[in-house]
Amino acid sequence: MVRAGVVPTRRAAIYGTLGIAVTVAVCAAIVLGFGLNRVFTGLLAGAVAGIAVLVALFGRDAIVLTEGAIYRRTPWSESSIDWGRVVAGRFALDERARWSLALDLAGGDEQHGELVLLSIPPVIRPVSGAYDMRKREQVHEIREMLRRKRVPVIVLPEIAGALSTHWQIAPPTR
Repeated sequence: MVRAGVVPTRRAAIYGTLGIAVTVAVCAAIVLGFGLNRVFTGLLAGAVAGIAVLVALFGRDAIVLTEGAIYRRTPWSESSIDWGRVVAGRFALDERARWSLALDLAGGDEQHGELVLLSIPPVIRPVSGAYDMRKREQVHEIREMLRRKRVPVIVLPEIAGALSTHWQIAPPTR
């Protein structure tokens, strides 16, 4: 099982708004229940509750690649995509000059007929922190899953070169 996925900006904004709303609601409930002397306690409890809501929402929102199917999960729904619908994989530049690893799908209602698995800033140096290490692991895990499923992957030469040079991820051998 490989966990991937990019939370769209619109959905991330909704999650952020829900987190803030929970923070405000908990803070207001504590202040109304115990008086103005409990503002700091209300803010602290509200922040903890708001962060818990954000962790739950973002944690549930993912794309999970398994041997049997691809599952697209949101906090309120889950749908599956059969591997037979996957035409190819593509590692290219997206509209924001980030590197995007996406699957091209046949049929279905996905926007532009693709499913974005990963979007990372361009790699310009070796792994330098936890974020880089996690993204390197994700690229490697996704690549291995696609190789096992015999999905052809197209990688731009500059992306393949940077991944090979900085992250020691060899380009595809096909």
